[in-house]
Amino acid sequence: MKLFDVYPLNPIEITKGQGSLVWDNKGQEYLDLYGGHAVISIGHTHPHYVQRLTDQLHKIGFYSNSVEIPLQSQLAELLGKVSGKADNQLFLCNSGAEANENALKLASFYNGRKKVIAFKGAFHGRTSLAVSCTDNPKIVAPVNQTENIIFLPHNDETALERIFSESGNEISAVIIEGIQGVGGIRVATESFLQKLRSLCDQYNAVYIADSVQCGYGRSGKFYSHDFAGVEADIYTMAKGMGNGFPVAGISIAPKFKPWHGMLGTTFGGNHLACAAAVAVLEVIENDKLMENARTIGSYLIEELSKLDKICEVRGRGLMIGIDLPEELSHVKKDLLFKHHIFTGESKPNVLRLLPALNLKREYADRFLDALNKTLNQ
Repeated sequence: MKLFDVYPLNPIEITKGQGSLVWDNKGQEYLDLYGGHAVISIGHTHPHYVQRLTDQLHKIGFYSNSVEIPLQSQLAELLGKVSGKADNQLFLCNSGAEANENALKLASFYNGRKKVIAFKGAFHGRTSLAVSCTDNPKIVAPVNQTENIIFLPHNDETALERIFSESGNEISAVIIEGIQGVGGIRVATESFLQKLRSLCDQYNAVYIADSVQCGYGRSGKFYSHDFAGVEADIYTMAKGMGNGFPVAGISIAPKFKPWHGMLGTTFGGNHLACAAAVAVLEVIENDKLMENARTIGSYLIEELSKLDKICEVRGRGLMIGIDLPEELSHVKKDLLFKHHIFTGESKPNVLRLLPALNLKREYADRFLDALNKTLNQ
């Protein structure tokens, strides 16, 4: 049997990782500013994380949600504390797409409606309804197509007001990334999120804050939506939540009332997933990683903005987009193969930096030096 060939692969086999560094099977060291797509939030093989998982694996790795799992309650309490949403409720699942699916389902249960507002450039996942809310027709299969999704221009308050004025009583939910990831690190403005909150209140629609990539402290606040000073009804989480272990969740406002069978999952909230997620939150809190994300992120953005061949620098904290002219489309490849630095990208020419939240200043400087050389070669 062969692998189903859906991933364009770099000819590199990573065999070891520590902090912000990884090594391939030939012993070559790389600086990881991609974090496996914003997943590695506390660094590779963090000792506390490894110990938490190892200890749990020696006890029990899995049992279903048919029994009490105290680790789930421990995770919920710590997440409420670190995120500042202590009054919310937590439902645990396995991936960002699944988190968004459950959020959209919960919203529709809540108000009995079908229409969902999403935005140009959005990416919410590859499963049924999540992919329908994703602005990429190429990955929306015919079975996923629905007339219930309304795409609006990003950050366009007039368009948002117009659609609510026309169809507000049909709108079940608005789903929005605080910072678009795949869309090119485009930040939702504070006034736009405030307007969204106001309209959702007025029409009893549900504000879903997709924080799968832009959450978990990456922006310098726990949820990037927090910069707007408003509360979402549901926050979806995944990537950085388990530092590589598959775990996801939705943080749900108190106004939503659960009933048995309303949502469900086999693997969500299993013992190992919760151990991983608790370890991540403990490290984020104890090592003040949100503060580090703000500090190192601000430094990077300031220094990047001084480079004259860059069109624009966008983002917050350690979620940074570097918009390059078309003639510099080779930069990502050169950084990887000539300077051994992993970065992400958004088509056509945006470099994405999504490093661990404990990235050190020396590694930021290493990247800046390599980028400057690449831009001027």
